[in-house]
Amino acid sequence: MALVTTNPTINEGPLFAEVDMGSDFNAPTVRATVVQASTIFYDTPATLDKAERLLAEATSYGSQLVVFPEAFVGGYPRGSAFGLSIGNRTVKGREEFRKYHSAAIDVPGPEVDRLAAMAGKYKVHLVMGVIERDGYTLYCTVLFFDSQGHYLGKHRKIMPTALERVIWGFGDGSTIPVFETPVGKIGAAICWENRMPLLRTAMYAKGVEIYCAPTADARDVWQASMTHIALEGGCFVLSANQFCRRRDYPPPPEYVFAGTEVDLTPDSVVCAGGSVIISPLGAVLAGPNYDGEALISADLDLGEIARAKFDFDVVGHYSRPEVLSLTVKDHPTNPVTFTSTSTKIEDKTK
Repeated sequence: MALVTTNPTINEGPLFAEVDMGSDFNAPTVRATVVQASTIFYDTPATLDKAERLLAEATSYGSQLVVFPEAFVGGYPRGSAFGLSIGNRTVKGREEFRKYHSAAIDVPGPEVDRLAAMAGKYKVHLVMGVIERDGYTLYCTVLFFDSQGHYLGKHRKIMPTALERVIWGFGDGSTIPVFETPVGKIGAAICWENRMPLLRTAMYAKGVEIYCAPTADARDVWQASMTHIALEGGCFVLSANQFCRRRDYPPPPEYVFAGTEVDLTPDSVVCAGGSVIISPLGAVLAGPNYDGEALISADLDLGEIARAKFDFDVVGHYSRPEVLSLTVKDHPTNPVTFTSTSTKIEDKTK
């Protein structure tokens, strides 16, 4: 696994203990890593094994926070059309969805327990992209764990993009968390929902300091979005993407990249990565990397947040709430609510 870092002493072992976020005038420094690696598609146990190997390697370099890509556990079904056309679904497409559903994980569930155990074992804060299974609906989700091995909560992608909307459900306002941790206030938005200004504003209002952006977008223009968010929010931005070749997916005819399969070889790059870490003042601290699977690390000087907010605090001194304001509906939106569960049934035999 390649390591990309701005610190030449990275191989000397763990450098930082758990930081104290108290009132000390010397701002703490946090070592963070974004993982750029591929899922083992349709094989969730093997993917979890790979995640643990990567986590162990990252923490051996002193990482205190590790961020994995969008849909790392469960897989991002790049290129698949699931046999869909308007008004029609194919038998093969239905079977593809069955297998994809089988590879997803329940939250909570045994895979979540294993991820929590990993975080505790390696004493690291973990942000993990998964495909969440809730009955027969799937969600693109990010899970958060602290360094003591506790599951903190989740964020469900509120707006899947394009054909993603056919296979994934929509998250609601109840899962837009920002968690206060010993290494800073951590939140996440997934892929193109990072381009939704109101969602970003909600996260800024919750005080996000380390803004995680797991993604599937490897285009050069993605870097502009990440830099803008760092400057706008006065926060560190950690964007993790997979690096995948055609051989990282099942071969045809089991799995077909619609419209492009004939042009692909096993070594063809189907997702080039571009994972990056950016400071609150817009400086690129590590990455973007387009060369292969890698651990991309940087040391985050949390004092940079105050220095950046001095210039621009989007929900503070640079806001105009009497002119522009935002209301977030942050309650769960359930399709069915039963009101009779607490009502006593009258005994009509009396």
